[in-house]
Amino acid sequence: MVIQRWQSFLLFIAAAVMACFSFISLGQITTTDYTFNFTSLGFYQEGIPTEGTERIIIHTWYFFMLSITTIVLLLIDIFLFRNLRLQKRVCLVSILFIVADACVAGLLGYCGIDGGQIGWSTVVLCPFIALFSSIFAYYRMSADYNLLKSADRIR
Repeated sequence: MVIQRWQSFLLFIAAAVMACFSFISLGQITTTDYTFNFTSLGFYQEGIPTEGTERIIIHTWYFFMLSITTIVLLLIDIFLFRNLRLQKRVCLVSILFIVADACVAGLLGYCGIDGGQIGWSTVVLCPFIALFSSIFAYYRMSADYNLLKSADRIR
């Protein structure tokens, strides 16, 4: 007997929200000279440079790879419904990755460019939505595990 209802939907929501977090601008950092766009790939200088200088100031590939790994784990977790114990473990690992993703975003936002004032986008709330969605999915997995265990006891 396989029960797979809400946890697939909740894990898909978490993956979709983390995809938005990975590919949309997280905010802008304003300094006295320039304004920088903060994404998971790095800090980009906004506007057209007149001297042909590099537009990317700081690369943050590690942050992007952490976000992509989180999305992949969440999507893999949807299809692990046949092995409920493994699904719960992968869900816990993805919860840890979501927390790490939010912490790295906060550290990069406040320490990325010195002397800049950051204005966060509403996309910054995405890891928190994904975190709550993943936690609720984990609780649904636990409830289904208990339901299966009680059904096996009856047989």
